[in-house]
Amino acid sequence: VSAFGANDVNVLRGPMAFRCRAAVVIKTMLLGYNTNGLAHHDPFEALELLAELGYQSVALTLDHGPLNPLASDWPQQQDRLRQALRRLGLRSVVETGARFLLNPRHKHEPTLLSARAEDREVRCDFLRRAITAAAYLGSDCVSLWSGVLRDNVGDSAAWQRLVGSLAPLCDYAAEKSVLIGFEPEPGMFVDTMARYAELIERLPSTAIKLTLDIGHLHCLGETPLGEQVERWKDRIVNIHLEDMRVGVHEHLMFGEGEMDFPTILAALATNDYSGGVHVELSRHSHVGPQAAEQSFQYLSPLLQAAKRQDAIRNSE
Repeated sequence: VSAFGANDVNVLRGPMAFRCRAAVVIKTMLLGYNTNGLAHHDPFEALELLAELGYQSVALTLDHGPLNPLASDWPQQQDRLRQALRRLGLRSVVETGARFLLNPRHKHEPTLLSARAEDREVRCDFLRRAITAAAYLGSDCVSLWSGVLRDNVGDSAAWQRLVGSLAPLCDYAAEKSVLIGFEPEPGMFVDTMARYAELIERLPSTAIKLTLDIGHLHCLGETPLGEQVERWKDRIVNIHLEDMRVGVHEHLMFGEGEMDFPTILAALATNDYSGGVHVELSRHSHVGPQAAEQSFQYLSPLLQAAKRQDAIRNSE
């Protein structure tokens, strides 16, 4: 049995898969939390907190401080991070949505769609560092998005920028045995699942998969949610989860929005999703420990019920 535990041994990718070849591998869905919801914590203390609460996976948002891949001490921090994940039995994904890491004045800039090639390269360099980190950590994927199109060019030019930036990143990820979880994001150039479908038609790389934010689907009215999960089940490598209302892109605490979480989790279980379901409450960092505990208490019973129901279905 691997170091991740006897009951919920994980599917391993990347370098860690080779280090744990003798492990018993059981596919399972794991409850996780994004470190952007604990932004006022030291990241290593945040990992300890999440493990104590019972989380089994973590979405590591690379950002200022110990998780900054641009810092001179990143190799040492990265090694420390790998050791902490192993010791705590946490699976991981690498997230790249830091707000002001690359530009202290403009949120999320520059992006893969920035007008200047040199600005796009700043984002690409950051993403290559994230891919390298994911390979070193044995993470399930690197999660990223397109960015907002801020100049007045047409779709054709925007697609050229995006695909031109992503294609070499996909090649680099494939070399490192890392998957890219591309996330459609409301307000960005690739915002809907239809736009995502166009992206993968334009860029048919085996490295590009899907980070599916269930709340975004609800926000944009891309329902029924279960049908979306079923349609994209072979692409999904990362799940983001929060409550939300139709038409309002605001990540809410569970129970404050309109979403039907038993049905959502049942759909993930039925379709054999075997990665992290990562709570994303980035604007709750001021109450981070309470939000993490409340989310776990809300979701954990629903997740276990979904797994039991699926096990019963499979035994019939």
